[in-house]
Amino acid sequence: MDTITTSAELEAETESTVSNDPRVEMATLDDLAALTNLVMDLFSMSGDFKPDRETQERGLSLILEQPSRGRIVVVRNHDQIFGMVNMLFTISTARGGFVILMEDVVIHPQHRGQGYGRMLMDHVMEFAKQKKFLRITLLTDKISAESQEFFRKQGFEYSNMIPMRRIID
Repeated sequence: MDTITTSAELEAETESTVSNDPRVEMATLDDLAALTNLVMDLFSMSGDFKPDRETQERGLSLILEQPSRGRIVVVRNHDQIFGMVNMLFTISTARGGFVILMEDVVIHPQHRGQGYGRMLMDHVMEFAKQKKFLRITLLTDKISAESQEFFRKQGFEYSNMIPMRRIID
């Protein structure tokens, strides 16, 4: 027997379908737990960083609480975040203006290969163009050939500069 679908049921079904589609947007403090989990996963694969929930949560909070420092872009559906990128804002004397330092680009392992990384990169590029940033500098793990190939496909090139650091305790 056929059932008659009311307009309210149709609207609810449409909202459910639309809200479950992956979308890219700026993260908020409400996203802190999910972001921390993604960064913890990322750092557990890195030889340079030691995952520490309290430290990563504090760092993410510092960005989310002050949008002039940077932004965190996420890819999500209605019930979960499954990718992120961290954009920090600074000034380059070489470029004579504002630039972005991009870090913590991560897609949850179960969601890789589905175009979500490209969605994040497209959003970051559009944001940079709209806000008139002059360069995006990316830090990626040198041991991850797969990540490097992904970023090359997104238009990133190797630089003659090499990152060096000194940890201040």
